[in-house]
Amino acid sequence: MQFWKSQVRRGLLGGVMALAAVVSSQSHAFPLTVDHASGKTAIEAEPKKTVVFDLASLDTMHALGVEASAVPEAKYVNQLAAYAEKSVPKVGSLFEPNYEAVNALTPDLIIVGGRSAPKYADLSKLAPTIDMTVDTKDLLGSVKKNTLKLAEVFNKQDMATEQLAKLDKSIAALKEKAGKAGSGLIILTTGGKISAYGPGSRFGILHDAFGFAAAAPNLSTSNHGQAVSFEFIHKTDPQWLFVIDRDGAIGREGVAASKLLDNELIHKTTAWKKKQIVYLNAMDWYLLGSAGLTAMQQNVDQLSKALDGQQ
Repeated sequence: MQFWKSQVRRGLLGGVMALAAVVSSQSHAFPLTVDHASGKTAIEAEPKKTVVFDLASLDTMHALGVEASAVPEAKYVNQLAAYAEKSVPKVGSLFEPNYEAVNALTPDLIIVGGRSAPKYADLSKLAPTIDMTVDTKDLLGSVKKNTLKLAEVFNKQDMATEQLAKLDKSIAALKEKAGKAGSGLIILTTGGKISAYGPGSRFGILHDAFGFAAAAPNLSTSNHGQAVSFEFIHKTDPQWLFVIDRDGAIGREGVAASKLLDNELIHKTTAWKKKQIVYLNAMDWYLLGSAGLTAMQQNVDQLSKALDGQQ
């Protein structure tokens, strides 16, 4: 048994190392050219001042022990709460950067992604800029690749390899449990309305990488999911219902997801009867889109504990 566990650990580590080799064959060699979602960017030396407009990248940098020099005004998840402090320089918002403030900082590197990606061209005129937008159809693969790219830029390869191996091990354990758990449905609530997401969607990683059978496999894969009703959930009857409370994530007043779902139709579902409704970490899932390394690990851990009955 010990030998088998050792072989599994070697296999997980080997997979991460192989991915690292694909990302870069020259570890920490400058000048460094980074391939990213908007092209290629040359970085002359290890950045000392970095302006980050992508919260997922900020989350991954946090996991690697790298600090940003300036960030946008935004809602920050728990692990990034320190960036909300007034002492941290702010450079506009995710959607509208303050270009003068960015330029005044003379950063060595600017990072955009997701919501801030449309500002890549303008920001790249001020300093070397990389776009870390993820591919939602291969979210796990994107998170791994982006982690290794950032690790190379900031000379944190060993830490990245170790943490990605831990993530792989956690996901393997979750998939084994999920394969025996029955069907699952992931929904997002906001303003009293409900959207559902299936394989290949924004939150499809639940099925695509974590191994949950889809209770509704043919849902729309649009960014906003498919609008559904209580009747739909009742008819679909998932054995597990996973809930993202968007209003809670963004701090907007509204009907809490737990109250919204406390009704006669939902009470008739298997998920309700078996107490298998899981309120996910909405900030990690919605604000970060599970695209940061810390968020991804936390989400896997929460799901694994839920399947163990530790909600």
